[in-house]
Amino acid sequence: SSHFGSSRSAEAPLVFPVLHPSSSVAMASVAASQLSKEQKEELLCTYAALILHDDGADITPQAMTDLIKAANCTVEAYWPTLMAKMIKNVGMEGLIKMGSGGGGGG
Repeated sequence: SSHFGSSRSAEAPLVFPVLHPSSSVAMASVAASQLSKEQKEELLCTYAALILHDDGADITPQAMTDLIKAANCTVEAYWPTLMAKMIKNVGMEGLIKMGSGGGGGG
């Protein structure tokens, strides 16, 4: 189960269509329109947290909300608070390692 109590199974990971900057090939297999509202909101918070982490900024609910609003998006008010609390408890590096999983050979 997800850290956020969603019904998404471990066998069906959340993916989002992202284009690699140097190509027009999608790096994910599910269109944004196919994601549930909860999945989109979790993903928005994840991206906001990653941006803040990459910038070396504090990952706070307000900073996440500001980034999400700057992207012309909205999430339920509890999402940034929940995500920031999880990051504070687990640590961003630990969460990144959890999410990286094993890669396929090539």
